[in-house]
Amino acid sequence: MYKRHRFPSSLIQSVVFLYHRYALSLREVEELMLIRGIDVSYETIRRWSLKFGPTYKKGFKVLSVPRK
Repeated sequence: MYKRHRFPSSLIQSVVFLYHRYALSLREVEELMLIRGIDVSYETIRRWSLKFGPTYKKGFKVLSVPRK
């Protein structure tokens, strides 16, 4: 799933998780990664979100707790 990507799969998962789970903008996620010392552009985050986001969103729906 993550073959031929420059960054490790754990980083890609973290970035896509942050973007989709906490409703942050692409640039905010970029800033958070920069604070952690990882230089990744918002455009790369956008591409990862489009490619891997739907898979993660399905998992979020299954794991989310229904609200009363």
